[in-house]
Amino acid sequence: MAAAVTAAAPPNLTSLRFHGWREKPTFSLSPTTLRFFRNSSRTKHLTQVLALVDEQQQQQVSFTEEENSLVEALIGIQGRGRSASPQQLTDVERAVQALESLQGIPDPTSSSLIEGRWQLMFTTRPGTASPIQRTFVGVDFFSVFQEVFLQTNDPRVSNIVKFSDAIGELKVEAAASIKDRKRILFRFDRAAFSFKFLPFKVPYPVPFRLLGDEAKGWLDTTYLSQSGNLRISRGNKGTTFVLQKKTEPRQRLLSTISTGTGVKEAIDEFISFNQNKGIGEPELQEGEWEMLWSSQEETDSWLENAANGLMGKQIVKENGQIKFVVDILLGLKFSITGTFVKSGTTPYDITMDDAAIIGGQFGYPVELESKFKLEPLYSDDKIRITRGYNKIVFVHLRTDGTGQK
Repeated sequence: MAAAVTAAAPPNLTSLRFHGWREKPTFSLSPTTLRFFRNSSRTKHLTQVLALVDEQQQQQVSFTEEENSLVEALIGIQGRGRSASPQQLTDVERAVQALESLQGIPDPTSSSLIEGRWQLMFTTRPGTASPIQRTFVGVDFFSVFQEVFLQTNDPRVSNIVKFSDAIGELKVEAAASIKDRKRILFRFDRAAFSFKFLPFKVPYPVPFRLLGDEAKGWLDTTYLSQSGNLRISRGNKGTTFVLQKKTEPRQRLLSTISTGTGVKEAIDEFISFNQNKGIGEPELQEGEWEMLWSSQEETDSWLENAANGLMGKQIVKENGQIKFVVDILLGLKFSITGTFVKSGTTPYDITMDDAAIIGGQFGYPVELESKFKLEPLYSDDKIRITRGYNKIVFVHLRTDGTGQK
């Protein structure tokens, strides 16, 4: 795939072209353009152009209909599967089986598309299998990758846990070989921490040589997309893995929320991106919505937070009713019911006035009332972003499956 970029600021950039875009772009510059960029003060313009192209490539990730069904099933699953509900697991497995029944790349182990760094999005058994899985895979704060390089003199498969840009990563490497068109054989043989604040690597304390057969395994690639962006693999311990080279905007937003860094900026970019796509005004969709993140910095009393929707779950109904539910402890819940009415073009008027502490079939009424405006900023069948009480921004995930394909 070739892409051409034209920039207006520096002269003669019309000849800046990228060839064979996949993992690492290669480009050619005309002699005039080369002379322009030999001036080190101007290289900033080239960096900005490259960053713009990379951003556009990231935003234009596309999937087939069947691949998109799997991506949709993965949205909102926490811990890469560890916290998935039975229904979520069923949806993912159904989408995985549908893709495995299709014709992806017929010989994935010999294809160049399998080469490179893959981000782990989901695994069916995050609490078992390899040491790196048992320790880190179920923690959303970390990013987990797998590198596959088979077409080299030293074929390797590596599992990588990236703690953060500031801290560093753990890399567990395995010598690899191709058994057939789908299966990779591997043996873990070395591992080390690479910390940004240390000039040397710290060995990972696992004696691979003493593990014998426990350090060996195999990995079948059961689906590799024609785009080289989506891969499904099954391991020798019965684990299913879903990996992607590029993620779609909602996945990137949820990943940022998991790390807790730069969330406000990521939300602004996400909303702006969807507004540029010409998506209509978001509505307050019915369903059960669990709060994932809020921009709240100052904390009110516990009851006030609950009554203003600053914690717990929101249940939105078609008839203009809305309920906030917060688990307290020992089976006790706080519940407050109210109404929502559309006011103007976008915001909703929320009135919450029927509160109670509930335990089993019994409820203790609480005198409490709250009124505020709720403005949907983005909403689909999986994720919702709103601006509510005291202009606090919220991100909710849908938990009931209503309306989901």
